[in-house]
Amino acid sequence: MMLVLVYLVRTGLNYLLVTKEIWPEAEDPAKFMELNHIIAVILGELYVIGFVTAIKIVIEWSIEKKRNEDLAKLQMSTELKYLRTQIQPHFFFNTLNNLYALTLQKSDNAPRLVIKLSDMMQYILYEVKSSKANLLEEINHINNFIDIERLRFKDKVEAELDITGTIDDVKVPPLLLLSFVENCFKHGMKGNDKLKIMMSFEMLNNEYLKFTLTNNFNPDVLSVENNGIGNENAKRRLNLLFSNNYVLDTSVEGDVYKLFLKIPVS
Repeated sequence: MMLVLVYLVRTGLNYLLVTKEIWPEAEDPAKFMELNHIIAVILGELYVIGFVTAIKIVIEWSIEKKRNEDLAKLQMSTELKYLRTQIQPHFFFNTLNNLYALTLQKSDNAPRLVIKLSDMMQYILYEVKSSKANLLEEINHINNFIDIERLRFKDKVEAELDITGTIDDVKVPPLLLLSFVENCFKHGMKGNDKLKIMMSFEMLNNEYLKFTLTNNFNPDVLSVENNGIGNENAKRRLNLLFSNNYVLDTSVEGDVYKLFLKIPVS
């Protein structure tokens, strides 16, 4: 019924507004309500309707796709911000407690600790505002962290750093590498007279950054399983940021914990 109505309206308007010939594009004159003419008009209208509908579907699909992508990006950004807020709360509490003890002792290290802590808080709260940070700034932030722990544990901490290749313009996720170094102190100081840390950074074909980290720990105090776990925050961030385009391996050899990380850089 609807198709018949379309035919009547289309043919009537064409007759009144365009030409008195019912089917001017045909080779032979056609009569009103002739079967061939009806079929031709209906097929033409169906073609137009189908074409317009297809355009509408494509446009709506594109809009919906972009909306879903924006929602996914927003969700990932929100989750990344949430994960970053979980990185160092216990470190700041421990440092403040240590600072309180140093002030009671009127130690000369108290002002140094305040400055180091201030630098770290300034970096975390004000300087880290995007999804990528300069690697040199991240390394400096890690060094501040280690210096604070040295003030806390005195001569019980030894740390070495090795850099291979040019890293001046390398960008990495902020506070990601620090979480692994923080894990060294969290587990390595338990039952040990001294904590030894070795960090290395190496560029691979200007496309990937290789980060290796080793530290000693006391197997009698800390199980291998517990020492190998504790970086779930960092792993979650890596999955969100790089999907499958990264490598994270951990291993234990005797009383040495080793971590290997390879991530794409920009």
